[in-house]
Amino acid sequence: MDKIFNDLKIKDFGVALLDMAMPRLCVVCASPLLLRERCICTSCLMDLPFTHFWKQSRNPMADRFNEQIQKAFSSTSDPSSFEPYAYAVSLFFYNSESPYKRIPHHLKYEGGIASGRFFAAILADRIKGSEFFSDIDLILPVPLHWRRRRKRGYNQAEVIASELASALAVQMNTKLLVRKRYARSQINVSVETKGENVRGAFALSKSVNKIGMPRHVLIVDDTFTTGSTLNACREALRTVWPPSVRISVATLAYVSAT
Repeated sequence: MDKIFNDLKIKDFGVALLDMAMPRLCVVCASPLLLRERCICTSCLMDLPFTHFWKQSRNPMADRFNEQIQKAFSSTSDPSSFEPYAYAVSLFFYNSESPYKRIPHHLKYEGGIASGRFFAAILADRIKGSEFFSDIDLILPVPLHWRRRRKRGYNQAEVIASELASALAVQMNTKLLVRKRYARSQINVSVETKGENVRGAFALSKSVNKIGMPRHVLIVDDTFTTGSTLNACREALRTVWPPSVRISVATLAYVSAT
């Protein structure tokens, strides 16, 4: 018995006491968490549907994102238009039937900053070992309009981006990209409407003149559904940075078709 108590840290006793008063619950299945579990129970964590996109230069998410880029090029008459292939990475899959959809929902709408950091740290660990993201030198979270940020109290993309920047020892800039108009929610709208909602919604602040030209920029958001928001951010960056600057994207969740 003494050995058991010696193995427990003072912090563990505090967590145990708090659990007695207000049990911590798994963000996925809502079952009570054990002492050493954080945010998600071991069972749900073991079944987390990892994408493994960090191992693939080309994957479904990257293909969908690059398809949007190519559509923009097809509308121009300039035959010299070129864009380096944008890498894309997400931690896990989910669809409308998946209980794992609760992870981004908890972060975005329920103040789940701690769980957002937890899963972002897992994503960061995967990206850190990926050859495709080894030269990232600037991380940009998708910005919220000031009205939405004031209402929510935080930017969920910034929560994720902060963890990635810390783990990768890369600069994060939260002032460069600016959301210049308030767009309605992207939930339950068509693909075409999502694109219209965010087209031209982002711009660059004057601070762009104070930073050097990066090699590889990573734009970060919470969820990849159509990629319209991330592509709108990319288009804003392309107004000042040439194609020699690779622009890639990362999210916690990737919404699969099935």
